[in-house]
Amino acid sequence: MSYEDGWAAVNLQRPARVPRTEVSAEGYHWDLIRAVTGRPRVSIDSPDFIRAAATRDFIKAWNYDIVLSIGVGYNALLEKYTNMGHAEYAQNGRDFMQSTQSPFRSVADVFAFDPWEVYGPHAEADIVKHFNMRYAQQCQNNPNAVNMTGIYTTLMSGMIAIFGWDLLLEAAGENPDEFGAVVNRYASWIQQHYDAVAKSDTTVVYSHDDMVWTEGPFINPKWYRKYIFPNLEKLWAPLRQAGKKILFVCDGNYTSFAADIAACGNHGFWFEIFTDLEFMTRKFGETHFIIGNGDCRVLTFGTKADIRAEVERCMAAGKRCAGYFMCVSGHIPPNVPVENALYYNQVYEELSHR
Repeated sequence: MSYEDGWAAVNLQRPARVPRTEVSAEGYHWDLIRAVTGRPRVSIDSPDFIRAAATRDFIKAWNYDIVLSIGVGYNALLEKYTNMGHAEYAQNGRDFMQSTQSPFRSVADVFAFDPWEVYGPHAEADIVKHFNMRYAQQCQNNPNAVNMTGIYTTLMSGMIAIFGWDLLLEAAGENPDEFGAVVNRYASWIQQHYDAVAKSDTTVVYSHDDMVWTEGPFINPKWYRKYIFPNLEKLWAPLRQAGKKILFVCDGNYTSFAADIAACGNHGFWFEIFTDLEFMTRKFGETHFIIGNGDCRVLTFGTKADIRAEVERCMAAGKRCAGYFMCVSGHIPPNVPVENALYYNQVYEELSHR
């Protein structure tokens, strides 16, 4: 792990080595964790403290230079949200969950929703304390990497969590402006969390919002430019004033919105394979740090030649950037063959020096 390389990349100082991070491998892929850490008995069934120690060992062995983490997500919306269930991801299907009924019955319920009435205001000191506790724990776990905390349910991700996909799409289709008014109310509520994280100890803020699908926007782009990006700029304003580095995180293909997002004031982009790495590195490679784009499907189903070609693709684009981090987007889930993951790491280490 190298805080120096990670922080240099965040600050666009072009470190001699391309730094890296990963997602999920360290907390889900226990076969890989055993192979890398030499802890032959650790598993999903191990006590929490043993799994935590193995996770730290794995992160150190794979040399994470920045560790992605959040502090506020679905946990802030538990008073009223739509549980859409969860597909099997963890080993043995531990995280599988059937969907449950939404507390919202109609589009009218969506349009009437007021997050201030449901979730209420929170004392700023309490929110700041929560972020600081989260950040301090991350720094204790990963003392030689860049750490962060932040917010998962920023705008659209908040809408998804609260209403579920069906009612969200119905509301956006039936009356886009009335649905936009709901987004505005939610933005005014989530602002208190952004104001608080701006006052926290963290240096990097993780700002997540799944605003697109794999094919791109699912609402008219004009709607995003009226209701999403102006709110995003307001949310980020206190972070910029406080000197925080803002990492924007979004699944799917947001290539067409990259310039809009940058205009809101972020410092970094994280994205999946669906967002165009060539475009992003050429357009933002000298102005923003960039994380990701490695294709987990190649690690899952590809040959060694395929894996090498995928790392070469990312490195060829990433090395032109002042601050690129290698990362397999889409995570490294437990179904990735251990030998493929190990070979991926071998190739990364081989090609990581500029």
